[in-house]
Amino acid sequence: MHTLIRNIKTLLLANNQAPKLVQGADMKTLSQLNNAFVLVEEEQIVDWGSMDNCPTFSPDQTIDATGAFVLPTWCDSHTHLVFAATREGEFIDKIQGVSYEEIARKGGGILNSAQRLQTTPHEVLLESAYQRLMEVKNYGTGAIEIKSGYGLTVDAELKMLRVIRDLKSKTKMPIKATFLGAHALPLAYKENRAGYLDLIVHKMLPQIADEGLADYIDVFCEKVAFSVAETEQIMEAGAKYGLKPKIHTNQFNCMGGIQASIAHKAISVDHLEVINDEEIACLLASDTMATLLPSAPFFINDHYPQARKMIDAGMAVALASDYNPGSTPSGKIPFVLSLACIKMKMLPEEAIHAATLNGAYAMEESHRLGTISKGKLANLIITKPMNSIAYMPYAFGSDWIDKVMIAGSL
Repeated sequence: MHTLIRNIKTLLLANNQAPKLVQGADMKTLSQLNNAFVLVEEEQIVDWGSMDNCPTFSPDQTIDATGAFVLPTWCDSHTHLVFAATREGEFIDKIQGVSYEEIARKGGGILNSAQRLQTTPHEVLLESAYQRLMEVKNYGTGAIEIKSGYGLTVDAELKMLRVIRDLKSKTKMPIKATFLGAHALPLAYKENRAGYLDLIVHKMLPQIADEGLADYIDVFCEKVAFSVAETEQIMEAGAKYGLKPKIHTNQFNCMGGIQASIAHKAISVDHLEVINDEEIACLLASDTMATLLPSAPFFINDHYPQARKMIDAGMAVALASDYNPGSTPSGKIPFVLSLACIKMKMLPEEAIHAATLNGAYAMEESHRLGTISKGKLANLIITKPMNSIAYMPYAFGSDWIDKVMIAGSL
């Protein structure tokens, strides 16, 4: 089947020799082609260019994109999409001045979600996660990473990862699974940290590997969660099963998590609400992507990552939603773009690069996602008519996406 998108006002990120990521000053330059077309065959992009060279045959489907922009779908490289219940009670606590860390110490937060998930059947988790997946697809997300970490027992962590596996079978959207057993210390192991680490290393990981349930391994490296030494122990254990690290770190403290992650060849380090010059230098000298999650500090009323400083230093940054029931109950990447521009002083072009190609890199998918290139998956956003790229983050409350194509299908 052939689908022709024609009369595109502006085609963004079209490049047949696209790099695997974009960094520093290059993030400001977004490729644009006016009065363009894109030709899709089955699931792939097979051609694109100026309307002057538009194919003349009769395709199976034609889409008139007059006045619209066309760009790759978002690659959301950090989410917690599988969870049992929302946590609006903690939302009220935060309004009344209780901090994220105080809620966690009282057994709320992640432990709250874990308790609920452990008693929720697989089928219920799968259906609710699928509904969320369809929701974020309508916001323009065309590839997504989903973490476990709300189980915190062998059975519950396996249940979460099996739900993610089953989500993969229900959609053509690329999905990556990350094992985050080290998300929080369960109450049952409050006085036995070593015992829980042993459970992750010797019970969870072998079963996860045996069933092929995860692509990556993650650790919440923070004072309220796991130390740098514990993070390294888990990364080393995951490496024995071929699981590459994608690490939560520097949300509240600079404590060496970035350096340790880079030493273990992490694909990404995520959050980075706090960062120092030494850590920026380490990232510049590495292949590790810095993934920023601005809707998390927005929701918990914390300070934002220093994206402007990072990019001006020459770094590559990605943007992701951190969709979860506690600190970011939204997977709407267009709002993340707005926050990136308004609160982190990123230019619209930088934010779009960060949520497309660099997000794809943070999931090791830039070979088939993140740009409009011949041979890549036809995962595309077609906007409503608009005047400029800047309208996308500017119109933070508007629904400016008209159509979303996943693997060639609207």
